[in-house]
Order: sequence, then C-alpha cells, then structure tokens
Amino acid sequence: MEASESMPEQSCWYYLPTVCLHRVFWWLGDKDRANAALVCKTWYDGMYAAFLWRTRSIIFSGRPSKRNASEFDSSVAYAIQFGKYVEKLEIRFLNPYNAILTRKFQITMRSLLSSLGKCNHRMRYLTIQDLGLDRLVWRTTIRNSFIKSLNFFLKKANRNLTYISLKGARLTIDQGCGLLSSLSHPKKVSYASELNIEDYFSHHLPVHSCPIFSQTIAAFCQLSTLSLNYNCISDTFLETLAETCAHTLQILNLKCHTNDPHRQVVCGTSWYKLVRRAPDLRVNAFFERVIRHEHLMRILLAEIPVRSIILRSCYFSDPDWALRPTLIDLIPQYRRTLQRFTLHVNNYSEPVDDELVQLVLHCENLAFLKIWAFLQLRFVERLLLYQQEGKCCLHTLKVRIYINKYDTKEEDMVLQEIQQKYGELISREINYFVITYPML
Repeated sequence: MEASESMPEQSCWYYLPTVCLHRVFWWLGDKDRANAALVCKTWYDGMYAAFLWRTRSIIFSGRPSKRNASEFDSSVAYAIQFGKYVEKLEIRFLNPYNAILTRKFQITMRSLLSSLGKCNHRMRYLTIQDLGLDRLVWRTTIRNSFIKSLNFFLKKANRNLTYISLKGARLTIDQGCGLLSSLSHPKKVSYASELNIEDYFSHHLPVHSCPIFSQTIAAFCQLSTLSLNYNCISDTFLETLAETCAHTLQILNLKCHTNDPHRQVVCGTSWYKLVRRAPDLRVNAFFERVIRHEHLMRILLAEIPVRSIILRSCYFSDPDWALRPTLIDLIPQYRRTLQRFTLHVNNYSEPVDDELVQLVLHCENLAFLKIWAFLQLRFVERLLLYQQEGKCCLHTLKVRIYINKYDTKEEDMVLQEIQQKYGELISREINYFVITYPML
C-alpha cells in the first residue's frame, strides 16, 4: 500500500491558510474562539494571534455573562491571558446603582489594571468613560481605592499612551489633576496626542481659577486634540497651551453646560496669541442649555477659529432665550471658518426661519446643518433652491420641524412634494433627512 493511501483523509479546513484562519477567528466571540481552539493545535495557536486581541471593549453591567462566570471575573481572566497584546482598551461601567456593585467594580479594576501593568507594554489607546465618581453611590473609600489603582497604572503605561479619554469621571480638582499628572514621565512631560477630559471635573467647580490645572496641562507638549469643559478656560490656560503645544494643537473641543461655571472673563488677546502660534487650530463649541445671548457673546469671541457650533436646549424653554441676536450678530462673525451648525431649541414664541436662511447664505464654508426647531415647511424648500442656484454649499441637511399638533399628515405631504421636486439635487449633492415632529 502506498504512503498516500495510508494517510487519513483530511477535511478541507485542514488546508486553510493561516491568514484565512486568523480572519475567521477575527469574527468570532470569546466563547466561539475558545471552542474552536479545541479542534487542533493549529487552531489553538491561531487563537493566540496577537492581532486578535489588540482591541478590547470591557463593559460592566452587573449581570452574569454567558460563560456562567461574572463579567468581573472574566475581565480579569482576559487581562491575565491576553492582556499583553492589548493596544486599544475601552472600559465602561453601566449604571452603578449600589455601593456593593461599585465595590465589586473597584476590586475588579484593581486586579485588571495590576495585571495589565505587569504584562502590557504596547497600549496606545485607553478609554474609561462616564464613571460619575461624584455620585453618592460611590463611597469615599471605594472611590479613593479606584483612583489609586488607576493612578498607579497610568504611571506605568504613560510612556506608550497616545490617546486617553477619562470623559465623565467627575472628580475634584485635586483628584483630577493628580490623575493627569500620572500621565507624564518622570521628567514631567507627556507625549499623549489626544486627551478627552470633558466632564472630567465635578459640576459647579471653577477650574479656571485654579493655577494647578494650568500647571498640570503644561506637561502635555504634543497634544493635537483636546476636549474639555469651558469652566477650565482662562487666560493662563490659553497661554499655557500657546507655550507648550501650539506647534501640534489642531482641535479644541469645548463643552459649556448650564451647571458649569461659564461667566469668567477671557480676553480675546489670549485667544489671538494662541491662534497666532497654532495656525491650524479649529475650535468646536457645544452649548448645553446655554442659550442666552449675553452669555454666548462672552464665550464666542471673534478671535476664536470656530469650526462647529452646537446649541442645544433639549426641550426646555425660557423667555430669556432670544435666538435672533445670536443668529444675526454673533455666529456670522465665523463666516470663513464655520463648517457645521446644529440647533436644538424650543423656539415656539420666536420664529427664526429668515435668520437661519441668511446665516447659511452668509457662512461660505457651512456644509453641515442640523436643525430641530419650530419652522415653516417652506424653510427647507428655500434652502434647496439656494443650493440649486449655487448660493450655499450644504452637504448635509437634517431638519426636524416641530409641529404644534398630533396629526402631521398634511405637513408630511408638503415635505414629500418638496423632496420630489428637488429629488435629483438631493440624490446628487445632499445627505438629506427632513421630518415633522409633534411638539405639544
């Protein structure tokens, strides 16, 4: 009998190239990967391919996982077995509702971060968002223990981290600055290029008046993108950015919430000095229920190179929220830089159709427009007509027209006629989405 006849017949899967095998593993979940690894040694080795474990999202909800082990235990097991491969890590803790759960999370994070600190030397991206550590459900000892573990880990990982997001941590100024300081090397320098500290400090804290914050940010000398709240902005802070990272800074995302202090005086000359040293800088401004013109005009200075503005009042309404001065006098000063404008406002007593149309025509680079407001139905048709005539350059038009009644069939038919009339223009040039919305 020939040798070839004595060999058992192999499945076609046996001859699957390694590259293809890795691709199959890429689409499998942890449980399926573990089961597939039991097939043979080749498949077992395939499960340990480094690229399969470079990105990881760990979500804690408090419920048992499908592997009949708690999600807390499974996350630690993952860190021990595959943590050395991780380059991009996201950790989320959903809806902590009691101290027992937060305590369990803290203990798990201590073990997880300790394991990663020992074996991982390649992590580039770290995201730990929306912890809300100022809530009562976080006991003082639990909160302090977690911050201590995170501080220790960041000191070990800071040499490689280029992207850090601690959005929504809600810390005191001392706690927050302490964590940020751990991101710098012994020489007090951090090479992170993207830093997201939006809602990083607790509400009501006037961070702009604390010199320690500006001193902490001075260590970040390679920032290209920085996201934070407006209550951190001061003349000293802007001067620090101009001196340390103006040569790299390109995007500054500012969030201004009604519960955060936002009435500090910031000089236009401070913005001018920063922009002069950082000519590629673009600022994205997001206002949450900060609609009053006298507040906005203190923040939106002419020297700021604003690329995007979001004004959102949710569904709140206030008689002092007059939009017309903002739309007529304030936002048009960014006619050359403004590219995106979003307005979510309950303007039942103040029609602003004409002002919005003139704003679109005035801002020569405005390409994205998203409006949720009380509007006339012909508002959309006017914009499409000007787009057809080449008077504006919209690429995206998303409009939710508030209607003060439940039945909107008649209005929907009018919008359908408008869409059919400009169907060719819409299909060729515009990402278009327009609907009516009962607002009672």
